[in-house]
Amino acid sequence: MQLRVEALAMQMKISALIQDIFLTQTSVRELPKKYCLLRQGDTSQHAYFVKSGCLRMWYNDHGDDITVKFFTSGDVVSSLESFYQEIPSIFGIEAVIPSTVMSVDKATFKKYATESSAFNQEMLAVAVACMADYQNLFLNRIMKSPEDRFQLLMELNPELFDIVPHHYIASYLGITPVSLSRIRKRISDY
Repeated sequence: MQLRVEALAMQMKISALIQDIFLTQTSVRELPKKYCLLRQGDTSQHAYFVKSGCLRMWYNDHGDDITVKFFTSGDVVSSLESFYQEIPSIFGIEAVIPSTVMSVDKATFKKYATESSAFNQEMLAVAVACMADYQNLFLNRIMKSPEDRFQLLMELNPELFDIVPHHYIASYLGITPVSLSRIRKRISDY
C-alpha cells in the first residue's frame, strides 16, 4: 500500500501538503465517459484530483459548448469561484474518457484553511497558478493564430490528441472542427 501511495504522490503536480490532504482525506470515484461532476449553475462542493483519465471544464454560451480547459492525471480541478465564493458555477466539469478522481469536500478544505497558514499559502499559490493559466489562455486566444494555438497545444499536451474527441479540442482552440481538420492536414503535409 505504501508503494502505491508513494507512486501516486510522485504523479501529483501539487505540493506535499496538498498531496497529503488528497491522499488521506479523500474518497475515490470511478467516472464513466461523459459523467458530469459539476453541472453549470450548481455550486461546487468538492475539489478533485485526477488520478487517471481526462476531465474537461466547459461552459454553454447560448447553446454552444465551449471547452475551457482539460485536466489529466496529476491535476487538481474545481470551479474555483464557485468552490470558494459558494456561488453557482458558470462552468461544468465532465469526464472526457473513463476517469478516476479523488474527491475532497469543502468542509475538509475549510478545516485545513482554519488550522494551517501553510495550507492557505499553498492554496494561494494554486489559485495564482490557475489565474496565470487562464490569463495565458485568454492571451493566446487574442494574440495567436489558430494554427499557433494548435501547435502550442501539441507541444504542451500531445496526449490530448489521442484521448480527447477532436470537437472538444477545436472548441478549446476557439475554432470549428472543420478548421481543426484543415490545420492538422496542413501541418502533416509539411
